[in-house]
Amino acid sequence: MLLIVDKLNVFYGPVQALREVSFTVAEGEIVSLIGANGAGKSTTLRALSGVVRPSAGSIVHAGKPIAGLPSHRIARLGIAHVPEGRGVFANMSVRENLEMGAYTRSSRNEVEESFDRVFALFPRLAERTGQLAGTLSGGEQQMLAIGRGLVQRPDLLLLDEPSMGLSPLLVSEIFRMIVEINKAGTTILLVEQNASMALAVADRAYVLETGEIALEGKASDLRENPKVRAAYLGDVIG
Repeated sequence: MLLIVDKLNVFYGPVQALREVSFTVAEGEIVSLIGANGAGKSTTLRALSGVVRPSAGSIVHAGKPIAGLPSHRIARLGIAHVPEGRGVFANMSVRENLEMGAYTRSSRNEVEESFDRVFALFPRLAERTGQLAGTLSGGEQQMLAIGRGLVQRPDLLLLDEPSMGLSPLLVSEIFRMIVEINKAGTTILLVEQNASMALAVADRAYVLETGEIALEGKASDLRENPKVRAAYLGDVIG
């Protein structure tokens, strides 16, 4: 397994955000975490990338324990986190934003190869390398945020709500790119409120409810689960 999370607990002050959360991600998979707002999905990714420190539990990536390590060390170990809300540097150009993702790389040739890969995936970014990130559309900013993560050449890409605030057409485009990124060899852990799209592209999925894993299984099976359909896919059971 590329990632093994075991009995992860996270607190924000006195409030417990994650309670004994355990899951795995195998190399080459897309695994989705779905759930309502406040279920603990984003907190899970923040714990994996070192943004928040777990109070208990273990996180093992590529055979190495990483729970509690600082974010920059986790990034160097091959985990890239594309945060909710994109987090682009608005007053910097597209290229400068991508260069911020390259700080873990030592070879300039490798960085340029990574840029070429990003521009092949997202041709719109290639057309806008000198444009300020803050002037891009929402969809272009999301492409840039994903591209900045890919420049790290991670083996595990953490995506937090990549479809948030985008039109249906752009959502479809972003999810096509997610599948392409995965096919090119990057394992993906996807947090997404659009449960239908998340389950459509994932191999496996976990349902988080109030900080705990409530359901898990093949994504195709969860798409047919009556509880999942009623709670997250808009079906009405009567």
